[in-house]
Amino acid sequence: MTEIDVQAAAEAPQEDDNTVDSIPPLARLFPLGLQHVLALYAGAVAVPLIVGGALGYSSADLAFLISADLFIAGIATIVQSVGFWRFGVRLPLMQGVTFAAVGPMIAIGQQHGITTIFGSVIAVGLFMILIAPFFAQLLRFFPPIVTGTVILIIGLSLMRVAAGWIMTGSTTEAPGAPPVNVAFAFGTLLFIVLLERFAPAALARVSVLLGLVVGTLVALLVPGMVDWSGVGDAAWFAVVTPFHFGLPTFEIFSILSMLVVGIVIMTETTGDMIAVGEIVDKPVARRQLADGLRADGLGTLLGGMFNTFPYTAFAQNVGLVSLTGVRSRYVATMAGGILVVLGLIPKVAAAVEGVPRAVLGGAGIALFGMVAASGIRTLTKVKFNNKNVLVVALSVGVALLPTVTPAIYDEFPDWFQLIFDSGISAGAIVAILLNLLLNSDQVRTAQAGEASIGAYDAVRGPAAAALTHADATGTGLIPTHVLDDPETEEEERKE
Repeated sequence: MTEIDVQAAAEAPQEDDNTVDSIPPLARLFPLGLQHVLALYAGAVAVPLIVGGALGYSSADLAFLISADLFIAGIATIVQSVGFWRFGVRLPLMQGVTFAAVGPMIAIGQQHGITTIFGSVIAVGLFMILIAPFFAQLLRFFPPIVTGTVILIIGLSLMRVAAGWIMTGSTTEAPGAPPVNVAFAFGTLLFIVLLERFAPAALARVSVLLGLVVGTLVALLVPGMVDWSGVGDAAWFAVVTPFHFGLPTFEIFSILSMLVVGIVIMTETTGDMIAVGEIVDKPVARRQLADGLRADGLGTLLGGMFNTFPYTAFAQNVGLVSLTGVRSRYVATMAGGILVVLGLIPKVAAAVEGVPRAVLGGAGIALFGMVAASGIRTLTKVKFNNKNVLVVALSVGVALLPTVTPAIYDEFPDWFQLIFDSGISAGAIVAILLNLLLNSDQVRTAQAGEASIGAYDAVRGPAAAALTHADATGTGLIPTHVLDDPETEEEERKE
């Protein structure tokens, strides 16, 4: 080897410095972790604002819900990335409250109160932990035609929430939204679009968060638009206490409606785990998949105990791993630590709660629209024959009935309303049943030899193509060389 070759080898970055298990220096670790927090933050705080606002909670209670959300999101992220015993996928994944649970939780809260929401969340967390090892066998019920449709329904259903934020402040004499609210909503939305078009990539990745910040700063110029009265009263430090709103209440039909959400959460997280495993060149084995799903369930269980909601892997942070090229799971661990600290500072939650609802409405259009677009992206993995068009069309149609006419099921029993009023759980049930009816085993067998990815393939997202294997059987979910790890199988037999 020449002297030039030796020098080049010394200066080249070492491959071991950028592995899943490597720990970057603190000077790089903190900003990389903070970047993940910024990418997740707007979506993370949206759910407690939506649910708490729909239930009519005070500013102080909303601030507490946000603090609890950030605190448990941090703990769930640390568990998922570091791992202990059989919990945690040990990959760079961020955990946050899922939008899939918003509709059912609002329906439950309005009929039975927030303690019933927390009871249902605890039950779903236990359910997810228990069925994690068996979930790979259930994924055949959640191919892209189902998951894509459900994600699309989530985004479309939440548009009513964004519209409600913009309407805040209207009167009975003027049933429409105040013009100033509309101006701020669409001004915020325009600013987000301009950031996506003209800002550097680092700023464009947090365009929604920056839209909220700038919209709030401009709203300070309009008297009465921003209410930060609660910030001065909020403490600099406070511990998030369990069962702050009272002991959980367990109601059978509320739990059943949330179990559908739990299945959707596990399906989403599975896709994200497999995708991030491909990105960091560490394919997910069957045992690792189960460990990650158990961590999802543990985060959800803790969420119900600590006054917050179900948790899932955030897909936007999976994309951030791909964009940055940083594979270390300890970047996610650092981000989790930052979230825990933010959850212990009530002034941060109070400041977030003071963001004008009209500004939230504008950002919500973008945020919920991106959720819907994510569902459409998943549906691009589907071959749209007449049967699959019917699955999507009827599922979306049934799901949107309570969105466009909220009183449509008022004459039905409470248990029926809890399941179908949300639209999301109703759409998921219809999508599953129609897919089983219209995409039978005979149809899947007839299409199995085709090269393109069809409705019978069970993985959504960017890893779908890589997970279809010529020698795979059943759904073709995961190639044999990834999941059928002899060492893992041997360990599982010993246990």
